Amino acid sequence: MTISEQIDKFLSSTAFGVVGASVDRNKYGNKVLRCYLQNDRNPIPVNPKASSVEGIVAVESVNELPDQAESISVITPPPVTLKVVDQAIDRGIKNIWLQPGAESDEAVRLAEEAGINVIADGSCILVVLGFREQ
Repeated sequence: MTISEQIDKFLSSTAFGVVGASVDRNKYGNKVLRCYLQNDRNPIPVNPKASSVEGIVAVESVNELPDQAESISVITPPPVTLKVVDQAIDRGIKNIWLQPGAESDEAVRLAEEAGINVIADGSCILVVLGFREQ
């Protein structure tokens, strides 16, 4: 599958978990969430410490995402990314986009072995969808 096909498959989900969603508008975890909103997508913030992000109710972990969230964007440090991928495998997530800086070779390997569509080539959803700071 080409990277373009991988991205199309990722974006075909009806809801998107944003793992590492932040209440701080300067952090990429917040920008990714707002990027989904700007593109009329259905983001669900995943943050164990916040009850909501940008007015959207947050869930504490990947395990709490609704069934329609088949794709997750991951904006976490690599050691956390590995734990997120473990949860995603258990949860049955079909698509994972590791944003630049979140990549972990071991996490990619585990996800691929589980048959998950993994984007971890440095592509950024903010560029692909065209994020505009507002």
